[in-house]
Amino acid sequence: MAIVFKRPHALADVPMHYCPGCTHGIVHRIIAEVIDELGIEGKTIGISPVGCSYNNYEYFNCDMIQAAHGRAPAVGTGVKRALPDKVVFTYQGDGDLAAIGTAEIVHAATRGEKITTIFINNAIYGMTSGQMAPTTLINQVTTTSPFGRKPETEGYPIRVCELLSTLDGAVYIERTSVHDIKNIRNTKKAIEKAFKVQMANKGFSMVEVLSTCPTNWGMNPLKALEWVEEKMIEAYPLGNFKGQDLEV
Repeated sequence: MAIVFKRPHALADVPMHYCPGCTHGIVHRIIAEVIDELGIEGKTIGISPVGCSYNNYEYFNCDMIQAAHGRAPAVGTGVKRALPDKVVFTYQGDGDLAAIGTAEIVHAATRGEKITTIFINNAIYGMTSGQMAPTTLINQVTTTSPFGRKPETEGYPIRVCELLSTLDGAVYIERTSVHDIKNIRNTKKAIEKAFKVQMANKGFSMVEVLSTCPTNWGMNPLKALEWVEEKMIEAYPLGNFKGQDLEV
């Protein structure tokens, strides 16, 4: 019988620690599929963040490095400059990238560092019990905004794609989602293009992926997927923000 579906070689054959319904695992598989299909496992170096996916170095068969909280772009910059023939990606959540790591990602992008960032936006701090994140939606309830996020006290959400797309060094910026099959496929296309942008030495690339956190949202997995479609996409429109016509 012909095999039509199997685990990507770049994805380790081990159980993942994520909560039921969390979509980190989907994004991990997409990245591994792209690595396999591009034939770059032996030359890829990933940078692990601090947060729910802190130990994703256990899930990828390529080389991985653990970075301090928010510092993945700085570590990635050093690796890429020292080893320019390698394919370097950072994998970061909204707290890691858009809070403590804001300066790191902004300056890596504006310098045009030839690295790829996969940014997971689930609008909350998942690992540390559900506090408000920079990406938490207006009126969204968290443990530190129990009455909902209010602009007059907590400010507005940070839209990372819109922010980074204004920087000259950023050449490919796209926001996708993994809440259904169509958007999972779109996410894979975007991540593949982001890697190809780096391999063509074009400059900085980032794919933001709208993801779920059923545990801290207080929802079952199905309702969490619906919430992405009904609430998150309204606040964070999907699409290409820079580099749509970039040839790679």
